Amino acid sequence: MHGWLIRMVGSRGSPGSAGFDPTRVTQLSWQPRAFLYKGFLSDEECDHLVKLARGNLEESTVADNDSGESIKSEDETVSRVESRIAAWTFLPEENGEAIQILRYENGQKYEPHFDYFIDKVNRERGGHRIATVLMYLSHVGKGGETVFPDAEAKESQVKDDDSWSHCTKKGYAVKPEKGDALLFFSLHPDATIPDPSSLHGSCPVIEGEKWSATKWIHVKNFDNLERVANSACIDEDSDCPHWAAVGECRKNPVYMVGTKESPGYCRKSCNEC
Repeated sequence: MHGWLIRMVGSRGSPGSAGFDPTRVTQLSWQPRAFLYKGFLSDEECDHLVKLARGNLEESTVADNDSGESIKSEDETVSRVESRIAAWTFLPEENGEAIQILRYENGQKYEPHFDYFIDKVNRERGGHRIATVLMYLSHVGKGGETVFPDAEAKESQVKDDDSWSHCTKKGYAVKPEKGDALLFFSLHPDATIPDPSSLHGSCPVIEGEKWSATKWIHVKNFDNLERVANSACIDEDSDCPHWAAVGECRKNPVYMVGTKESPGYCRKSCNEC
């Protein structure tokens, strides 16, 4: 398996450029919280991301942000995808790591793992990874499914041997279909406690080649380590008023309002100061 990182700087998407369509989203599981967005990326966007990464791939390992080649880019397509991810997840762009593009060849897989961090060192920058958006950039003949071994719905999913690989019998599985995106949360709704049911892996590719793009999103700002003074009554994201209006102050209080140890990012819109 080979991976590559794409880092976006500046040139964020303009309002309305996200193109988010909630009617294409299906809830797959509540433990873990997982959702599938059909046609999240167009064929052209998928091909463009693959083209950016092709020829610049290096070996990638779990939780190793230095395994790929990180570049600074103001690519319009990447910017549009970043904006769409933020609109879907209700998590700010600055909370996300660089998009990592992976290529799986015949027999290659990703062993089951967690995206949240066990150690304190990795949580210093941006806190836990709260969510993962996994985008499928190519069709796969067979295999390459994303599997959740401990998902509550694993026993209820019917799989035949012709269209599913044997690996998927170990849990709830999602087929890699070009353009689709899988969103799952690594933390419980309070955004502080890790969800062990988010354990996931990638089944071996049996036929064809698999390209995917992963976006890890943190609880807090991943790029900026500096925070405003605790006493400041401000919103730290331009989307705070919208998020507050749709109930995120109640649904996501750790991020929006904050705790005694860490102030929230939308205190003004949540009327907390």
